[in-house]
Amino acid sequence: MRTPLYAKAHHATPRCAALRAVCAAALALLCSLPAARAQDPGKALGNLFQNLLKQGNAAPAVSTNTTSAQPADLASLLNQSIDQIDETKEIEMGKQLAAVLLGAKPLLPNLALQRYVNRLGRWIALQSARPDLPWTFGVLDDAGFNAFAAPGGYVFVTKGLLDALNDESELAGILAHEIQHVVGKHHLKAMRKSAQAGLLTSVIAARLSERTNGALHGQLLMLGKDIYAKGLDQSDELEADRVGVALAARAGFDPYGLVAVLQSLRTAAPDNPMFSLQLSTHPPTQVRLDQLEQAMGQRLDAYAGKPTLTIAQRLARGVGR
Repeated sequence: MRTPLYAKAHHATPRCAALRAVCAAALALLCSLPAARAQDPGKALGNLFQNLLKQGNAAPAVSTNTTSAQPADLASLLNQSIDQIDETKEIEMGKQLAAVLLGAKPLLPNLALQRYVNRLGRWIALQSARPDLPWTFGVLDDAGFNAFAAPGGYVFVTKGLLDALNDESELAGILAHEIQHVVGKHHLKAMRKSAQAGLLTSVIAARLSERTNGALHGQLLMLGKDIYAKGLDQSDELEADRVGVALAARAGFDPYGLVAVLQSLRTAAPDNPMFSLQLSTHPPTQVRLDQLEQAMGQRLDAYAGKPTLTIAQRLARGVGR
């Protein structure tokens, strides 16, 4: 008889010793790296962290050191095939959507935690189909249980989410889920769908080119807020679940970490403000669990096992110092 999926989370056959050793060594190496070094994808965000720590709770702006594509051009691209949006423009669009998120909630002024999430996320992203994106991860100072991604490699989780997790495998599963949204260009598809529905007209596109001190025009803010308020297509969310558990396993983490998170969400009250946005923008939790059970079967059981470290324990070992 097949073991129910809920019974496998954190209680399946112990992962092989070799995989555990490789994961621990790799993560330890990433966590021992200095905060800033050449070719470090998180360098720009690291500077933002430093500024945030000096300025208290002031919300930082997303800096752009590369030549930015014109918003009007980006808007017109949404009426074309997603494949026609090159990586440079995709990253620019991601910066604009990241600015929407940072405009709503500031980064948490905890440099050690920010470095830890950044390095963990980049390690998992290296296992994805797009390892060369300038991946950047951050923790938002928000009590809600949420995670967000933006095109080009921007991923954010909230402090409320981190506080609710039991261990690293659960965080790894969530980050892997968001990473797949970027890899699959799910937000670009959602933006294109909105554009085709008439949300971005030629008149709006023309107005998007108007900038003041690098601030985004109100209509672009509306587009970003609309995407994050309504959520992505159900098929994209289920794809991110399926690929996410595989990415987590490939990175050396228990693939049932995401399953454990979904099990917790299944018992959350829809009117609980901590979980309301997460529940309203994703497919029903039981549907996600059923789809994962069908996709996973017993194929990832060899990589499962109770994790050895909580997030607090990892930070207590000096990660990010």
